[in-house]
This record gives sequence, C-alpha cells and structure tokens, in this order.
Amino acid sequence: MRDYANYDGLGLAELVRNRDVTPGELLDAAIERTERHNPKLNAVVYKAYDEARAVTTSTLPDGPFKGVPFLIKDLGVRVKGWPRTSASRFAQVAADDGDSELMKRYRASGVVAFGKTNTPEFGIPGVTNSALLGPCGNPWNPEHIAGGSSGGAASAVAAGIAPLAHASDGLGSIRIPAACCGLVGMKTTRDRNPNGQHDTDRAIGLSVDHVVSRTVRDSAAMLDATGYPEAASPFAYPQKERPYLEEIERAPGKLRIAFSSETPNGKPIEPEMRAALERTAETLKQLGHDVREEGLEIDYRLLYRAQGMVSAANFSATIRRLTEIKGREPGEDDLEGLARRGYEAGKKLTAQDAGWAWQQVRLMNRQILSKFEVWDVWLTPVLCTNVPRLDYLNPLMDDLKEFDRRQATTFGFTPPFNLTGQPSLSLPLHQSESNLPIGMMFTGRYGDEATLFRLAGHPRVRRRDTGHIRQVWQEGRSERCDMEPERSAWERVSRGTRESGDALIESVGVKPGLKGSTWLRPPALPRGSCDAASRASWGGRGNGPRGPAKNGAGDKPGGVRDGNRPWRSDASVC
Repeated sequence: MRDYANYDGLGLAELVRNRDVTPGELLDAAIERTERHNPKLNAVVYKAYDEARAVTTSTLPDGPFKGVPFLIKDLGVRVKGWPRTSASRFAQVAADDGDSELMKRYRASGVVAFGKTNTPEFGIPGVTNSALLGPCGNPWNPEHIAGGSSGGAASAVAAGIAPLAHASDGLGSIRIPAACCGLVGMKTTRDRNPNGQHDTDRAIGLSVDHVVSRTVRDSAAMLDATGYPEAASPFAYPQKERPYLEEIERAPGKLRIAFSSETPNGKPIEPEMRAALERTAETLKQLGHDVREEGLEIDYRLLYRAQGMVSAANFSATIRRLTEIKGREPGEDDLEGLARRGYEAGKKLTAQDAGWAWQQVRLMNRQILSKFEVWDVWLTPVLCTNVPRLDYLNPLMDDLKEFDRRQATTFGFTPPFNLTGQPSLSLPLHQSESNLPIGMMFTGRYGDEATLFRLAGHPRVRRRDTGHIRQVWQEGRSERCDMEPERSAWERVSRGTRESGDALIESVGVKPGLKGSTWLRPPALPRGSCDAASRASWGGRGNGPRGPAKNGAGDKPGGVRDGNRPWRSDASVC
C-alpha cells in the first residue's frame, strides 16, 4: 500500500471497513516502513511481526481503529508474552503474563499491535536515550532529539510507521515528544485512562497514558475508546459530557485564554519560541477569544523541590519492589546515572521529608488551580528552545549537573500539570528557521479535555504553509523521500461538505492533508465569530467543568497561518 502514510488511523480503519484494503496489507506497509526507516531512527525496539500477522487473520473487534497498526511504549503497559525492559538493565522482564487493562482496551479498539517503542531508562529524562536501547532520532532531522520519554512513539508516528502510538506522560513525556516531532499530544486528566491492577506504576498520580498521533481526531477517538470508568479503581473517574470525537465538531465559544513565557529559572525563552507564542496569541484574538498575558506566578523552586522529593521517594520504593522480586540490590552497572542518583536520594529521605513534600505539592496545586477559576485555557510553548541535538542533551553524559542545567533550559512548561492532574495538549503550530517543529501547549481545567478538543478543532487555526519542500537526507543523497512527518495537528476532519483530494489540491494549490479524513478548505470566519452566548469577560464562568480547587525534565518562527489553506509540514526525514 504505497500511500499508507497519507492516512490517519481513522482513515485507515475506514478503508478496512469498506474492504478497500485488508488489515494484513496495512501491517505489511507498517513493517516495510519500519524496516526501511528504523535503522536510522531506532524508534522501534521490539518487533512482534509474526504475532501481529496472526492477529490480522483473526476476527478483529469492530472498534474505531479496526485493523490499524499500533505500537506500545516499552514502559508501564504490559502486553501478554512480550518482554518489558523500561530501558533498564535491572528492570527487564522476559515476558509479561497478561495484558494491562489499558492494553485490553487498545485491543478492543481494533488496533493491531506489532511492536514496542524506545524510551529512556524508567522514563526519567525528556530525551530518549539509554545504555540498553540506545538513542532515538527525530525524523525531521535524526541528529536532533525526538523528545522523551515517549520519543520512540513520536519518532515512529512522525515517520509514518504507524498513524498513532501509545505514549505516557509523567512530567511532559507525551507533550515534549509531540512538540519535537510535529504531532498531537494530549496529556489527559489524571485517572481518565485506566491505571489497572499494577497501580504502583502510577502511585503518586503524576503519570498518565494516552497516544501521540498525527491528527486531533485520532487522539479524540482513541480517548473515547479507552477513557471510561475502571472497575475496582479507588479513584473517581473525571466525568465528560459527550464523546470527544463530537467535541471537535463543536464551537469552542469565546474563551478566556491567558498566555505566558515565564520560566522556572526566570530566563527568557529563545526569540523564535517567543515569536511563535505571540503569533498564536494574536490568532486566538482574531478568532474572538479574550487573550491576555499572565503567568502562574508561583514559586517554581519550591514546587520542584517538593516534587523532586516525592518522585525520589516513589522511585526508591519502585527499586525496592524490583529488589524484592529479583532477590538482590541493583549492582553498580544495573542502573544508569539518573536512575542511580534518584534511587540513592530517595533512600536518604525520611518519612517526614516525603510527607512534607507531598503536602507542599498539594498546597501549590491549589495555587495553580485557582488560576483556572478565571482562565479557561493557559497557553505556553512546550519547549523553551528549539529542538536540541542528541549530542547536546545526552542523559548518559558524565556531568549530570550539566545535563540538569541543559534540561532546565530546554523544558520549562510541562511539569506543573502532572502535579495538578489537568489536561494539557501539545499542538504543532509552527516551524523553526532550521525546519524543526515548534509546539504550543494548551492547558485546560481539571477534567476539561472537551474545551481543548473544541479549540483544536477550530477550522481557522492553521499553521502556515512552509511554501517549499525541504531537502532531505537519505543514504547520503540530498533528495526528497516519502517518509515525511505527517501533517498532524489541526488538519482534522472538518465540518460541512466532503470534497475530494483532487478538488482540494485545485482549490488551495497545495497537497491535501491525510486521506480518509476529509480535510476541507474551511470558510473564512469573521473576527469575533465565536459563540455570542459565551462569556464576554474574564469575570464570567468558563466553559466546561471547574476543577478542584522536575524542573522541566520530561520526561524559529513559522507563523500561525490565518488564511484558509490546509497547513503542511513538508519536512524531511529518512
């Protein structure tokens, strides 16, 4: 299937339902692209091709992603019969004896899982590199990071190996890779997706699971498929009003949107990032939203000191459990530098230290959540800098303090919302002068993914057309190849009449978006055309539910186009 990578997940599933293609043919296309591109990217670290082929010949569940190839991150989620390494020499499991609850729900959605993706050791840093699994490259430029800790997932999706892939986010590990690779990355509300019976993996509530995807609608549809109440869960399920796939068709109303470039260390972000932020804010103003610059105005140093202690205590407890299973302490070479440091720091904490830290996090969560009594959405960049090179941000370097400094300079915005549990969405709205993606982050009230999906579905919020096809690297030759990071974020299924791809090409003069998704040329909307019944001032109540009251670890300017053409990411890859 030569045009496999031109479809999103729902588009491929539609082809299967219409019998235009078989699940086996889709899997063959995914395997072909894996074998062609993975040697240069190192995104896929475990291959289950034979098992996947057997699945395609069985009766697949009639879910929204029936027959669609899918990848699982090699961290947290368990797949029956598959190894699980967590990218750690100490934590390796030869084969899990059953599926996690989330994996069961993925299977019920109809996907065909065919492998696992790269991650750093225990998902600690915001870059995907480990002594066990090696570095993962970015398809836009493999000398740059794919982000972390879901870097393998993001690299594979941006390379067109799979239309979407499992990812998880503990301090930014969905949003950072999505931003680095030009994808959609929704960090869901805490407990939206199931934690399953192996709840120690999510004991402190910072980490959530979802996907990275090339389209907003795939992200929405998969969350509809997996995000429903879990039996025997001790945590309250955050309610929603309707399916998220319906939300992207609804007008967002007039929103109160704050934007900020404040950083934990007080240093300014790179000029390209600031310019992209300002252009995003201006476009939102033109759409009729009430947009103002305002930061969280919290003591980041105190917040991250408390968070660091909580995380260290939890990580030390994780290693203790592994020690009990293995019957021995981790040896000198069993843990890499970041993991070893966290383990030793956690062992030194007293119960009083850990209790104080968790109390402090809770108090500061209230400070942050109080802002969303006034704001509907908070807008920031995802990264403070352009996407770094692999050799600059290397978690295996000897000087860990220098690595910390570089991480703090790069990742400054994502962690607070893992602490509060709020939904936070990365969208690829810009492109740098060096032809790398720039992601913007939209954070909503606790439990209010709906507003974020509505905002992401607005037909006038488009990224600019780059106006050129970038030269690509492939076997030493400077030429274009078919593995381009797909046009991911707001090229979504549109409202209104369906058009053919050929008609779209003629109407806008550029290649259409992903097939099977009916990306249409939307009508121009006048300024201020948002729902007049919505709140007109900051003093009113916001859309959606009101929430309960690591320093940037996580894990140049293009512009927001305010014309009517689909936006593209004609970037290079292998």
